[in-house]
Amino acid sequence: MLDAFTYPVVFVHGLFGWGSDEGIDRKLPYWGATTGSLVDFLTGEGVECYSASVGPISSAWDRACELYARLTGNIVDYGVAHSAQMNHKRFGREYTQPLVPGWSADRKIHFIGHSFGGNTIRLLAHLLTYGDPDEQAATPPEELSGLFTGGKEDWVQSVVTICTPHNGTLAFEAIRKYKILPMMQAIVYNGAAFLGRSPVEGGFVDMHLEQYGMSDTPGMDDASPMRHAKREFLRYNDNIEYDISAEGAEKLNERIEISPNIYYFSYSFNAVTLDGKRPKASEADFPFMRATSSIMRLYMRGLGADKEDLRNDGLVQVSSALHPDDEPFVRYKKQTPVPGIWHVMPTLFGDHGTPIGLFAGAKRTHNFYIKMMKMLQDVIDGKEEITE
Repeated sequence: MLDAFTYPVVFVHGLFGWGSDEGIDRKLPYWGATTGSLVDFLTGEGVECYSASVGPISSAWDRACELYARLTGNIVDYGVAHSAQMNHKRFGREYTQPLVPGWSADRKIHFIGHSFGGNTIRLLAHLLTYGDPDEQAATPPEELSGLFTGGKEDWVQSVVTICTPHNGTLAFEAIRKYKILPMMQAIVYNGAAFLGRSPVEGGFVDMHLEQYGMSDTPGMDDASPMRHAKREFLRYNDNIEYDISAEGAEKLNERIEISPNIYYFSYSFNAVTLDGKRPKASEADFPFMRATSSIMRLYMRGLGADKEDLRNDGLVQVSSALHPDDEPFVRYKKQTPVPGIWHVMPTLFGDHGTPIGLFAGAKRTHNFYIKMMKMLQDVIDGKEEITE
């Protein structure tokens, strides 16, 4: 048991993911996957934790707005300025109950994001800290969402990213170079539009794309014509595809500033064995990741990369998962952490799905998070130095 774990933990999923609001999570939990519900396991260990639901293919901005509304129990407000720029509805669905009751400076949250969930919580932490000047200028004060006012950095205790494409992912650049992207776009966006209009929307799955009319608002029949909705969704680069590209990630990093009062940690995983003449993804737990890792390595060789640059988890290169290129960092060696700087944890073996328990084994998955929880409790909440 983890005795007296001080603050709640909120898990935020990545690309194509889901949270506890979706029915699929009861069949195959995103957090825990083939090992069973990680939230249930950690709850049994004394950790108050939640699995949040946001748009599986939405932009970091839209996901951050959805996450804030879900946590506080409010209507999703994408912002006057952003909605006008991206030509979509300002308001989304309304949540009648907060996911985390009493969230405040006295009841901070540890945020843990896997894959693009890490980009999402980074942006959320930025907006809570600094607000957004464009939204402040465009919105009457009495209508301004609390997300855009800033001054709430003390609502967040830590930001933990796992396999996050801080600087974009070369997997995206590779599929674009090898002409795979158009096929994937057709599958993803047609599939999202179909599911968003289907009876399972809002229950078993949820696209969270009602702002573009790509899906029905749960409980309503209000999606736009499919062709129009898809065109608008892709036209304005307000989607995850753009944000994980090199260009999109650079712009996202330019927007996000690290908060001086929040603790930051990053975990990276590597599926590639560098021993021998030919690097192989022999550390991948999921066979599919061996194929994607090979595509990434082939792309990197074409750029003249050396062996160390070939390390990846099957979807994100290790170098991108360590920290944002434009933010300060230190290598974590069990020293007492300080806020306002990235603590880069040692790279672990496994693929992109390993840290969420996808074919990784229950003991391995549970030990990973128990160690993480102890670290967060002991060296942050307890302010106690851990030594070797």
